Amino acid sequence: MAFRASAIRAERAIVYTQYGEPGQVLKTLTYKPLSTPPPGTLNLKVLLSPINPADLNTIQGVYPAKPTLNELVEGQPAVFIGGREGLAEVTQVGSGVSGYTAGDWVVFARAGSGTWASSRNVKAQEVLKLPRKDGLSQVAGATITVNPPTAYNMLNDFVTLKEGEDWVVQNGANSAVGQAVIQIAASKGLKTLNLVRARADFADLSNKLKALGATEVLTYDDLADRALTKSIVKDWTAGKGIRLGLNCVSGKDTTSMARLLGQDAYLVSYGAMSKEPLSLPTSLFFFKGLTATGFMQNRWNETHSRSDQEALISTLVDLAVDGKLKEPEHEIFTISGQDSDQVAGQKVQELMDKVTNGRYGKKVLLKFDDTH
Repeated sequence: MAFRASAIRAERAIVYTQYGEPGQVLKTLTYKPLSTPPPGTLNLKVLLSPINPADLNTIQGVYPAKPTLNELVEGQPAVFIGGREGLAEVTQVGSGVSGYTAGDWVVFARAGSGTWASSRNVKAQEVLKLPRKDGLSQVAGATITVNPPTAYNMLNDFVTLKEGEDWVVQNGANSAVGQAVIQIAASKGLKTLNLVRARADFADLSNKLKALGATEVLTYDDLADRALTKSIVKDWTAGKGIRLGLNCVSGKDTTSMARLLGQDAYLVSYGAMSKEPLSLPTSLFFFKGLTATGFMQNRWNETHSRSDQEALISTLVDLAVDGKLKEPEHEIFTISGQDSDQVAGQKVQELMDKVTNGRYGKKVLLKFDDTH
């Protein structure tokens, strides 16, 4: 489908009309400035919006949460707007809306929000006000509603862990969630054993994770050393074993990790990056009382009140402001207002190819130039 470029550029979004590879189906679309917000809604200027794995999976059509259609240009077919997470500034407040004023920072509270756009009109209940405190960067605000809440809730919702005593083990420790787990656990005085793939720069990665607060960093290959695993359980945990395991990998490496878990432990899965099934020995269930379960932040949002969500975001903001939750390593990709939709779309497709194929070692955030 071809989108016409406008000679007078106003607002812009990254859109698609069918599922497929992001580097093939995404385009940029220019649309008119937002009109006065209808009652009960807010007009927003989107400041930054990250690219998350779930965004790519949604575009590919393999993510459970489905996007909603948006009519951005009169006379043209409705489109899907990419993006779930982002930081925006309130520009206009519709009648009947209280608690918001122009200039407030907000984050998006609904899955499929369509944040890859320069502006959005949303219902007031579809966003949460972000406490605008000194020391809170735009990057931290834009990345505070997906990965940090996932880490925080997994550390708090399943097992009561004792400060200075209990351990958490996780795989994918260098992922965005993994790094948030390390920092939030450290802020609570919890010890973490962090597993990553063997690599040439393992020492550098280990030092980086320990600088964030990791207690120990090992490779999956290390788990094959039975003497080491016995030492972990006997010496590191004083024979108790580890009470909480966090899994975003699955496959055989998670099977090995699960053997480190102690009595009545929880193994919480929130991903399967290996694309392999999770296989656990039956003995872990009836000898150790293992509970294996899953976690998805979108489901948590659906089952918790708005006040619960606001309280969680406020807690995470405080951690960020106090320097206990650092903004992720990142790169800001600016969509230039001087480019035509066609040129901007080509640049977006090239970017998405790199991100989808894992050629970025850092978080990428999208920023739209003010258009003219």
